[in-house]
Amino acid sequence: MTTTYPTSGAVRPDDLQGRLREGRVQVVDVRSPGEFAAAHIAESYNIPLDAIPSVGRELRDAHVDPLVLVCQSGTRARQAESLLRAVGVESARVLDGGLNAWEAAGLPVERGRGTWSIERQVRAIAGGLVLAGAVGSIVAWRPLVYLSAAVGGGLLYAGVSDNCTMAKILLRLPFNQAHRADVADVVDIVERLKSSSRAASPR
Repeated sequence: MTTTYPTSGAVRPDDLQGRLREGRVQVVDVRSPGEFAAAHIAESYNIPLDAIPSVGRELRDAHVDPLVLVCQSGTRARQAESLLRAVGVESARVLDGGLNAWEAAGLPVERGRGTWSIERQVRAIAGGLVLAGAVGSIVAWRPLVYLSAAVGGGLLYAGVSDNCTMAKILLRLPFNQAHRADVADVVDIVERLKSSSRAASPR
């Protein structure tokens, strides 16, 4: 009998680990290829969020069930879940808390050379801008304090709306595109998911 998840709710890290051991779940990491290269769950496949719309119907037709989506904290995975549900992929679930929660639970990841996560980049840049605005307003030019206020307002908006403009801009920068997956890579991943899904199905 095929293992399925409830129709709503996220998947806990320990639950996902158990399903992986049983070989009855497919994990898709929707972060950028650079982030995936830096650290990822060993059994996961990388299909970046912006590639999801182009392969959503193929994933639906592949009958990949169940499917767990992973990002750094859960935000992009929830966006991917919405995109997949829009094309009829009902089996998609989100890893609760993302890779952050997975690592916090002491579960293993494969590490390599890649870029910082987008969330980490946002924290570093936002922190630097706030510090520059605060210090600059004291030692150089008082109106620089408004830079700190603007960044703080942006972070507040990102938290309330769950929509971070800075993250979207950072994703377009060259160093976050260096490991970008091409269409052939994504199609190959979908084909592998199809094959592994058929192999896991009872005969």
